[in-house]
Amino acid sequence: MKTELQKMLDGELYEAWDSELVSMRTKAKILLEQYNQSLASSPEQKKALLTTLLGKCSTVDIQAPFYCDYGVHILAGDNLFMNFNCVILDCALVTIGDNVQMGPCVQVYAAYHPLQASERIKGPELAAPVTIGNNVWIGGGAIICPGVTIGDNTTIGAGSVVTRSIPGNVFAAGNPCRVIKSIE
Repeated sequence: MKTELQKMLDGELYEAWDSELVSMRTKAKILLEQYNQSLASSPEQKKALLTTLLGKCSTVDIQAPFYCDYGVHILAGDNLFMNFNCVILDCALVTIGDNVQMGPCVQVYAAYHPLQASERIKGPELAAPVTIGNNVWIGGGAIICPGVTIGDNTTIGAGSVVTRSIPGNVFAAGNPCRVIKSIE
């Protein structure tokens, strides 16, 4: 029998109030509170907090405040920059490539809920992985929805709502986000 964590990571309906998941989120909240209050901390102390939260984070610059569900399901590449007030709901794997930059208030959602109200009101949730390629710029206020992949070398315009995967080497923007032009 699968645990709720296994169901969550496998994209199946899961119960977010499961004690293991609640414990994992509580641990992340404690680390995030420390990180978000670490303005006077040394760079080494801030990196130690991020390493505990995310695992690998060799050259990651995340401006506080930052919020996520678990942290451990975020795979951050080298040279990641996230500006103030970014949110990652990492109920499924969120993979972020190298040299990714995010403007302020970018939101990355791996979490979602059933569309059928009769199922949704029962409480279980769903999650789908999000993949952001290498050398991607995501403008401020953009929302990246569950199951989306953004290809390498792509720019997402500020305020965009990315509901479908976007190929590499393009500028895409809007609500819903769509390819505006190719980038050579």
